[in-house]
Amino acid sequence: MESEVGFVIAVVVFVTFLFAISIFAQKKIVIEHTKTQKLTLTGIFAAIAAILMYVEIPLFFVPDFYKLDFSEIPVLIASFMMGPVAGVATEFLKIIIKLIIKPTSTAFVGEFANFMMGCSFIIPASIIYWKKKTRKHAVAGMAVGTAIMTFVGCFMNAFILLPAYAYIYGGIPVSVLIDKGSVVNPAISNMTTFILLAVSPLNIIKGALVSILVFLIYKPITRGIKAITKNS
Repeated sequence: MESEVGFVIAVVVFVTFLFAISIFAQKKIVIEHTKTQKLTLTGIFAAIAAILMYVEIPLFFVPDFYKLDFSEIPVLIASFMMGPVAGVATEFLKIIIKLIIKPTSTAFVGEFANFMMGCSFIIPASIIYWKKKTRKHAVAGMAVGTAIMTFVGCFMNAFILLPAYAYIYGGIPVSVLIDKGSVVNPAISNMTTFILLAVSPLNIIKGALVSILVFLIYKPITRGIKAITKNS
C-alpha cells in the first residue's frame, strides 16, 4: 500500500515537473518569437519610412529647402503597435537606411533634424496611446505630438538648424535664408516671422496630415499584420 502511494506521488510530481518545463519552454518560445516579430516589423516599417523620405512635396508658403514628407506614418504605426522604444528604433533605423541608400548632402544636419522632429512627434503620441489604447487616446496623443513637434521644430530652426545650414552653405548670413522666406511670403521679414509663418505652419500641417492618415489606416494595417503573424 505504501509503495503504491509513493508511486502515485512520484507520478504526480513527475507530471507536474513536465508541465512546469513545458510551460516555461512555451513562454520562452513565445517571448523569442515575439522579439523576432518585433525586430522584423521594425525593419519593415523603417525601410518603408526611408523610401517615403524621398517623396517630398514642396509647399507654396515656405522656401524650397523645406519639403513635406510622410515618412513619419510608418514610424507612428510602429510606435502605436509596439511602443515608444520601438518607435525611436524605427526612426533611427529609417535614417540609417536613408544614409546607406544616399549619403548626406547636408553634413548630417538634415538627418539629425528629421530624427529629432520625428521623435518629438512619435514619443508623446505613443506614450499617451499606450496608457489606454482607445481612439480618443490616439487622437489626443497625435494632437500633443503635433504640438510638441511644432515647438521643437521652431526652437531647433531658430537656434540650431538655420545657423547650421548657413554655415554649411559657405558661411552665409542667416538673413540670406530668411530672405528666401520673404520671396514666397512678403510678410516674413526676420527670424520671428520666419518661424511663425513658415516653420510653425509646416510642422502643424505635417503633424495633422500624418495623424489623419494614421487614424484612417492603422486598424486595417494592424489587423492584416496580426492575421499574418498568427499564421506564421
